[in-house]
Amino acid sequence: MKKTAISLALMTISGLANALSGQVTDAAGNPISGAAVEVTGTLLQTRTDEQGRFSIDTASGAANELHINAPGYSHQTLRLENSDAAPLVITLRRSAIEQIDVTATPLHTSTMESAQPVTVLAGDSLRRKQAATLGETLKNEVGVHSTYFGPVASSPVIRGLSGPRVLITQNSLDVSDASRVGPDHVVATEALTAEQIEILRGPATLFYGSGAIGGVVNVVDDRVPASSESKGAFQFGHSTVNSEEDASFAYTGGGEQFAFHVDGFTRKGDNYEIPGAAELESDHDHEEEAHGEHEEHSVGILENSASDSKGFNLGGSWLLDNGFIGLAYGRLERVNGIPGHSHAHGDDEHGEELHEEEYVESEMHAHEEEAEVLSDLKQDRWQLISELSLDNNLLSGVNTRIGYTDYEHVEIENNTTGTLFQNETVQARVDLLLQEMSGWRGAVSIEGKSSDFAAVGEEAFTSPSRTDTLAIALMQEKHMGDFLWQLGARVEKVTIEADPIAWESHEHEHEHEHDEEHEGEEHEHEHEERALLEFDELDFTPYSVSAGVVWDFAADYNAGLSVTHAQRAPSASELFSYGPHIGTGSFEVGALFDLHVTDEPLFDYGNAVEEEVSNNLDLSLRKHSGDIGWVVNLFYNQVGNFFYERDTGFTSEDFESHAHEEHDHDEHAHEEGEEHEHAHDHGALPVYVFEQADSVLYGMEAQMAWQFSEPFTLTLWGDSIRGKLKDGGNLPRIPPVRLGGQLAYAHNGWEAAFGASHYFEQDKVADLETATDGYTLVDAELGYTFASNFGDMTVFLKGHNLTDEEARVHASFLKDRAPLPGRSFSLGMRGTF
Repeated sequence: MKKTAISLALMTISGLANALSGQVTDAAGNPISGAAVEVTGTLLQTRTDEQGRFSIDTASGAANELHINAPGYSHQTLRLENSDAAPLVITLRRSAIEQIDVTATPLHTSTMESAQPVTVLAGDSLRRKQAATLGETLKNEVGVHSTYFGPVASSPVIRGLSGPRVLITQNSLDVSDASRVGPDHVVATEALTAEQIEILRGPATLFYGSGAIGGVVNVVDDRVPASSESKGAFQFGHSTVNSEEDASFAYTGGGEQFAFHVDGFTRKGDNYEIPGAAELESDHDHEEEAHGEHEEHSVGILENSASDSKGFNLGGSWLLDNGFIGLAYGRLERVNGIPGHSHAHGDDEHGEELHEEEYVESEMHAHEEEAEVLSDLKQDRWQLISELSLDNNLLSGVNTRIGYTDYEHVEIENNTTGTLFQNETVQARVDLLLQEMSGWRGAVSIEGKSSDFAAVGEEAFTSPSRTDTLAIALMQEKHMGDFLWQLGARVEKVTIEADPIAWESHEHEHEHEHDEEHEGEEHEHEHEERALLEFDELDFTPYSVSAGVVWDFAADYNAGLSVTHAQRAPSASELFSYGPHIGTGSFEVGALFDLHVTDEPLFDYGNAVEEEVSNNLDLSLRKHSGDIGWVVNLFYNQVGNFFYERDTGFTSEDFESHAHEEHDHDEHAHEEGEEHEHAHDHGALPVYVFEQADSVLYGMEAQMAWQFSEPFTLTLWGDSIRGKLKDGGNLPRIPPVRLGGQLAYAHNGWEAAFGASHYFEQDKVADLETATDGYTLVDAELGYTFASNFGDMTVFLKGHNLTDEEARVHASFLKDRAPLPGRSFSLGMRGTF
């Protein structure tokens, strides 16, 4: 991966005005076949043949830099200097750590060549880690945890941040679902058909705007094919923990001028088994026998955790001499239970969250009251993607991405439609790739996005809203000796508007008590103000600036430093929420409302809010070649005006009782009380209010791979995150310290691995938050790959949580209700052709 200057760079070949040619070998001089060779900043690329040789036509003569990579080897970036016409001889060194190119950024980069920490899952590594949700697929990557709302809904947590701070994209376009609004909503994308998943840890606002202040997860598939190279893949399997059956396929093909792609998947599973079934069953039987009512029931099962999902993608591209233009349509359908969504689970009569021991007893009494709550999700997604190389004085290429997403899911309780969530998004992004000037290579990005989000029904805790964003960004990089400098800036305009809500204002409640002369008239006017609260349109102008450097200070080593100042506009739900959010088991109040506590607690509208401001420092040290490879990242993120949910110590009944007293003196009491009665049906919910405070998050991430003999590789990893409020106290749901390791064997088609991950106790908790015990998860897998007439086939057996450990996720809102699944075995087959 070390940058090298090549003076003997260009060779004239008969019939070609300008061409690059050469050979790629390993350290022993053996040719490397299948290595990718590309001219940086263009679409010119090729692969080496069986003798490791390559040739690229560069008719424009604008080749200044080459990038070479091959699986199992460290990447190289070669700076070209026009001189004698001679072929290149390029030597790649072995790497124990996998290095993969990243598509989530306009400029070329790889996991070892970026100043910002990046992780990429691809190929067999991705296939082995695929799970039912995106969060569970990525939860063992360094710096990444999971929100884990049971096995059916799980989003990534990057360095302690999630929700509106972590952007999930599909081919660099927003997935546009409801997962950023609540942890009980599934991410509307599927890992089974993905080709790679890219994780940008830390602020990625430069590339994706203020919604990516905590990071980006980009799911990449081939739905819009860039070439007609024929390739296919399939997989099917069975899991014992929930009797899940899954199957997927993908194929890309075509001709000289047209390429097409088709993929699809299906996944269906029952309720999950959880550890401790015998103990729970014994206690529950004893309880029922004492009342003379012994009935057959399910214990050791996480109720409402079954799911059934399916989807497909169809796409085609017109292949041009200078690139491609393609269009794709995708459909996703999913029906799943929502665990912990009943009205009687996990809360005592005062609305306080129960501890684990208390919860077991509560679960026994409330078991028969569990309501079946389902989420029925449908999403249609269109994507137009184009990548064109140009040859003029200003631009070397134009990359265009346009997406339209129509998303909805309905929550169904006892066969009755409850709440409807909808999100309709239109997004367009154009990256203008600039010609190299004075050694600087870069891009200008222009992006616009409009999102209409609505939640209608009993549990619509936030008002329907529309968010419009317009942004422009500039990114530049330059090689200077052993240094790669990366600079960028972005500014955007964010406009948020929301529909009015029914509202009980107390701003004037004592103002007219003494004015009996106009009491009737003014009371009527005041009530009209209470009945409908109009929100002001809010405008934000967040901006980001970033500077980074990668220093190749020695052979096989480099260091990266990244400094970012980023701002984030708040999300609509952080501003306008006012109602019961059953997914989080709380009554949520947005930051625009101000809490007053006198004789009784009251909320008033009109609180001022500001952009969230992050000043982030990342320092990385890497060894990227040889039998031992390792990466250590240190980060420090100082966030001003940090939006977080504070437990007020009150419950929804504290506000409802006051509201009902007001209604007793109002002629419209019954009509306006209906919404409060719906909330009351869910029991007393703890009231959480979004507030802003200065905070700091810091930590360390480390991983090491040691190939101590040809078939054996030992991998060790760990991470630590600390989140605090500057004025004292801890941020809620910050993941604990963890360590993990795996010993892998690969030889003659056989693959085997045995690993363990230990999560330490998390006792650094926020006010009114409970600590979470530590736990250890043990996994193993065995696979055999063999050649067939159809291609390479792999039969695999995987085991998860082999010790049947009871494990509760601290970042989960359901940690006391939904432990991780129990012991599980998966058997399946996958193949490529």
